[in-house]
Amino acid sequence: MISEFNDLSDKIDRLAELTQSLRRENASLRQSNALLAAENLAFMERLSEAQLRVEALLATIPAEAGPDAADEVALTNDEADQ
Repeated sequence: MISEFNDLSDKIDRLAELTQSLRRENASLRQSNALLAAENLAFMERLSEAQLRVEALLATIPAEAGPDAADEVALTNDEADQ
């Protein structure tokens, strides 16, 4: 009977240790998740800014731009810089 209580006590101790270990792991995972969410938000903002820059550049290109039209735009921009 006493050995059964000792076995039960050992199992309870192991369960308590496992519970504490899982709580620490859970806290660590929550922290990692928060950091990754913040990083993801920063990447989304950078992506949005890049998309706006690309759209602005596309808006400056003539609609019927072929290779010659692109050269004209480059020449016009070079002339404006001087």
